[in-house]
Amino acid sequence: MTELTKIDEYLNTHLDESIAELSRLCAQPSIAAQNLGLKECANLVSEMLTSRGFEVQVMDTNGAPVVYAERKGISTKTLLFYNHYDVQPPEPLELWESPPFEPTLRDGKLYARGVSDDKGHITSRLFAIDALLEVFGDLPCNVKFIIEGEEETSSIHLHDFIKENRKLLAADACIWEFGGVDHRDIPIQYLGMRGICYVELSVTTAEIDVHSGLGGSIFPNAAWRLVWALNTIKGPNERISIPGHYDTVIAPSKRDRQLMEAMPEVSDEYKSRYGIDSFLKGLTGGVELRLAEVFEPTCTICGLTSGYQGEGSKTVLPARASAKLDFRLVPNQTPELVLAGLRKHLDNEGFQDIEIKYLGGEPAARTDPDDPFVDLVVSTAEPVYGQPMQKIPMTGGSGPNHVFIHTLNLPVATAGVSYPGTQGHAPNENLRLDLYLKGARHIARILWAYGNQD
Repeated sequence: MTELTKIDEYLNTHLDESIAELSRLCAQPSIAAQNLGLKECANLVSEMLTSRGFEVQVMDTNGAPVVYAERKGISTKTLLFYNHYDVQPPEPLELWESPPFEPTLRDGKLYARGVSDDKGHITSRLFAIDALLEVFGDLPCNVKFIIEGEEETSSIHLHDFIKENRKLLAADACIWEFGGVDHRDIPIQYLGMRGICYVELSVTTAEIDVHSGLGGSIFPNAAWRLVWALNTIKGPNERISIPGHYDTVIAPSKRDRQLMEAMPEVSDEYKSRYGIDSFLKGLTGGVELRLAEVFEPTCTICGLTSGYQGEGSKTVLPARASAKLDFRLVPNQTPELVLAGLRKHLDNEGFQDIEIKYLGGEPAARTDPDDPFVDLVVSTAEPVYGQPMQKIPMTGGSGPNHVFIHTLNLPVATAGVSYPGTQGHAPNENLRLDLYLKGARHIARILWAYGNQD
């Protein structure tokens, strides 16, 4: 038997053990937004790494602890894995078919909060390492892990942590926290992420809510005040109205367009999956839709809060109103520029009373699509998935990849266990066991090939 055949045999025969370990990890709540169970989960992750011979440190930050681990391998090359152990809040709980922190197997899928985002990625990588240690007795290359607990809240302390620990985290390449297949079950290589600037806008017009019959015609209304302010930020043409917002934007390159042209049509699949009838700005499909999805800045109202929203009626004039917005950023926009532009814009429009609370963010960042490490990750996927991995120059989501690419100077590639129906931030988050196994096989091949490169 070849080494890779032995690795696959180990993974096939030990899948139940790995799923049991994943279930134990998912049973530990670790909700970053609520500061719930983070230390306990960090300690559990530490135990899992220690049991595999890694030297582990649970390192404090001003927020959730970071788990750092390393183990020497045969090659002098070092591969860094970035993951996170925190999860999204599980609400609304009534929409879950089984309790979110009681992992449940149904129809070839494991259901639990965090099972795909991101705990399944953690254990699948450990599963691959188990197979390599079983077959070789050692790792093909040096392996490091950095596993944080604040990714779901914009990794607000990770940037400083990495800058303070550059030598500790030194590596030659990085595998990102996610990856997987598209709606055709074809593996996808995501080469960059948009940035984000997340803010809460709020305004207070009185000390208490007022009877609308008393104040409706003579008192300022916080809800209207906020709506009018929001209306100045973006209009029906979908263009963000903040002066200078697009000044630093870099248009997609010819190579970007080439990669996007190679991707399949997604318009019908999006309409079916999300129940929408049309796209913004008259887009109907094709490469222009795919480019707009990831290369255009956005401003999204994520939530609005004011006044009474319960059953029936309550005649009240709200004293306070707030809205949460995210700005998705493209190269070379930064959260700092967006915050400064937003403040100046609101002031110039007469909304000096609108308070801006910055809730986190990071710039966009990308890896060269033709980097040799990216090509290694792509080439090792085909034997596992039976078809070539496709490269995408950017994804619409955001994450702290900028500090890995521009501070640690690492090429960053993706490989993982997700699929479009994983419902990562929604009720009934799930993971397909067949993709979990394939993800582990792919990671094992990446490590094997990387350690044996000339």
